[in-house]
Amino acid sequence: MDGNGRWARARQKPRHAGHRAGVRAVRSTVEAAAAHGVECLTLFAFSSENWGRPEEEVSSLMSLFVEALRREVAELHRNNVRLRFVGAREQLSPGLLRKIAAAEEKTCRNTGLLLNVAVAYGGRWDILEASKQLATLVANGEMSVDDIDEEALSSKLQLADCPEADLLIRTGGERRISNFLLWNLAYAELWFTDVLWPDFDKRHFEDALQYFAHKQRRFGQTGEQVGVAGC
Repeated sequence: MDGNGRWARARQKPRHAGHRAGVRAVRSTVEAAAAHGVECLTLFAFSSENWGRPEEEVSSLMSLFVEALRREVAELHRNNVRLRFVGAREQLSPGLLRKIAAAEEKTCRNTGLLLNVAVAYGGRWDILEASKQLATLVANGEMSVDDIDEEALSSKLQLADCPEADLLIRTGGERRISNFLLWNLAYAELWFTDVLWPDFDKRHFEDALQYFAHKQRRFGQTGEQVGVAGC
């Protein structure tokens, strides 16, 4: 969800105004995903590297997370959305952790869209943490090194219970993954747009879905093996 700062700067507003405007785009995107039957949506809200931003901006973002949880969780719950946070939670404040726990508990039995919010998250961190868990199991004699395969590592990742990612959407004009879901995006289709995140709406989300619908997903096979494009 890239471009909040540039959106604010273009309007001669402080960066936190861009982050606040971005919350509206989150709401619109979640609604569109649910309407189109998307099973799982993961939003990259705050990366491991974002801790290096100015202290004032980090503080503003953390406050916005708390505010958004207070304002949005009830509506998510009414719409049968299950909310979950992934990332290095130990880096977050006790107050934010309490809000997160309450939001997850409130929505944990919902059966609609699974909405993952990645906070203090990095793809390399995710793989490293999963590797440490497997190493601990080996050291404890609970599994052997030969038992470690792709399935074993996948089972220890933050999104272990989610299907493989099908589509990555990045706003703001950058054409890179930026340490997001490195393992999970192995075969995802990538869709980039110059639209800044606060301006992203349902129409843009549907453009991304249309792009995805016309891709032939081969997973290493030939087009002839896969068959009709879009399947």
